[in-house]
Amino acid sequence: MTKYTYLLVNFFTIIVPFIFSFHPKLKFYKTWRAFFPAVIITAVFFLVWDQYFTRLGVWGFNDRYVIGIYFGHLPLEELLFFFCIPYACVYTYHCLDLFIKREFSMFVEKAITNVFIVVFLAVCILLYHQTYTLFAFLTSALLLILAKYVLKVKWLTKFYIIYGVLLFPFLIVNGVLTGTGIDEPVVWYNEAEIIGFRILTIPFEDVFYGMAMVLMNMLIYKKLLRKF
Repeated sequence: MTKYTYLLVNFFTIIVPFIFSFHPKLKFYKTWRAFFPAVIITAVFFLVWDQYFTRLGVWGFNDRYVIGIYFGHLPLEELLFFFCIPYACVYTYHCLDLFIKREFSMFVEKAITNVFIVVFLAVCILLYHQTYTLFAFLTSALLLILAKYVLKVKWLTKFYIIYGVLLFPFLIVNGVLTGTGIDEPVVWYNEAEIIGFRILTIPFEDVFYGMAMVLMNMLIYKKLLRKF
C-alpha cells in the first residue's frame, strides 16, 4: 500500500469537495466551465517549472510512495496534484464566498497587498540564490501586482481570509507529502534551495507557492465566471 500514498493523498483531498459539488445549495458543478480552463492553464504553468526544478534537483519524488508512472521527471500523482488541490481550494472558496457577504475596506486591502508585495520582493532580493525561495515569493508578488494593479480585482481581502482557512487542511496534506507521520518524505527538497525554516516538515516556501497556485486559479476562474 505504501506506493499508493501520494495517490491516496490526492484522492482524499478531492473526494469530499467533488461529492458536495452537486449539493443543491452549493451547485459548484455549475461553475466547471470556468474552473476547468483555469486549472488547466495554471497547471501547465506550474508543471513546466516543476519539470525544470525536478531536473535541476531543487526537489524530487520518493519512488517508494508513487505507483511508478512518470511523465518526464514527474510522477502521475504530481500531475494529479495540480488538479485535485486547486479543485478543493476553489470549491472551498466558492462555498465560503456564498456565506461571507461583508464588503471589506479597499484601503485595508490595498495596505495588506502592498505589504505582501514589498516583503515578497525583499525576500527575492535577499535570497535570490535559493531557487525555490525565489520562485515562490516572486510568483506570489507578481500575481498580486497583476491582481491589484492590472486586473484591479476587489476580492483580495476575502482571498486572504479564505486562504488562511485553507492553510489548515494544507498543513495536513503537505505535512504528509513532506514526511509528517510517515517514514520518509514523498516529496524531498534540496536544503540549499530553500530558507530551511519548516512548519513541521513543510518548507516555509510551500505556504507562498500554494498561495500563488490558488491565486492564479482564482484570477482565471473569476474572470471566466463573468463570461459564462
